Amino acid sequence: MKALAKLGPQRGFTLTDVPVPEIGPTDVLIHVEKAGVCGTDQHIYSWDSWAQARIHPPLVVGHEFMGTVAAIGDAVHSVRIGERVSAEGHIADLTCLLCRTGQAHICERVEIIGVDRDGAFAEYIAIPEYNVWKLDPAIPDEFAAVFDPLGNAVHTVMAAGVSVKTVVITGVGSIGLMAIPVARAAGAASVYAIDVNPAKLDLAKRLGADATFLATQPGLVADIVSRTNGDGVDVLLEMSGSGAAIDAGLQMVRNGGTAALLGIPGDAVNLNLAERIIFKGLTVLGINGRRMFETWYQTQTLVKSGRVDLRSIITHVLPYTEFDRAFELMRSGEAAKIVLDFKGDVAKP
Repeated sequence: MKALAKLGPQRGFTLTDVPVPEIGPTDVLIHVEKAGVCGTDQHIYSWDSWAQARIHPPLVVGHEFMGTVAAIGDAVHSVRIGERVSAEGHIADLTCLLCRTGQAHICERVEIIGVDRDGAFAEYIAIPEYNVWKLDPAIPDEFAAVFDPLGNAVHTVMAAGVSVKTVVITGVGSIGLMAIPVARAAGAASVYAIDVNPAKLDLAKRLGADATFLATQPGLVADIVSRTNGDGVDVLLEMSGSGAAIDAGLQMVRNGGTAALLGIPGDAVNLNLAERIIFKGLTVLGINGRRMFETWYQTQTLVKSGRVDLRSIITHVLPYTEFDRAFELMRSGEAAKIVLDFKGDVAKP
């Protein structure tokens, strides 16, 4: 089968032929039709310091996808050939303390497809039955392909409890953008968005942000605080991973507020913990992946109801053979979310 792989320790991916994955008795073989391009994939493509420390080539990359069940193992009972599915990309061991106490999303021995094991930028992928998610027929293919990052946004918003609260989002890449309609659907009183990219901020405004701000704006913290009667926002949703954004975001949160951190810093972050967190009595939440499978039910319900519409966020749907163009569009900031087409019916230029 055709696959996009990281074959060695250098920049870029290679379109190559690899064997179709074998499946065990509890596995499902899925014919990939659409696959989302993620910031993690960008790290691996560019072969930055994070990728060099984490990735062990050769590896088929990609972890956001949807497709059709092509084959099932002898012990599979809940999934049928021909069903339209996506899948949770964190493969938990299901035996550790965390898995046994309802926290499989932070399993101690988790393997992530496209990072720790072969992923979804291929014609076929093998996934344990437990991880397969059956898709509602009302969910468009392109939306279904990005349930993984949308689930990150949903998990972050729901964990922070944004209902009738003021919210600031630092970093409106694809997940930060997704968090805006999710926060609105969850009842946020007001949503402010901050980023370094003016085009992303324009899109954030169209998605429902009350106001948007360039991260480089002088007096940014004071401006946000002044919009909340001088108290500060109730909730920070940190999506950028930037140390400067984390520091500024924590300053914007009122005493007793909540900070939900999803963005992954590229290096150590230097913070004045006493001033930013301890003296303010903040609740700080580390958000990792999606809750299995509470977040998936929430995500599908939000999309099916129409309260979260991803059409303006998915800016490009490209043939998988144009993967180099996809990563250049991401690098330049011209794209919000890109979906690679492995089936042939490309809906957008």
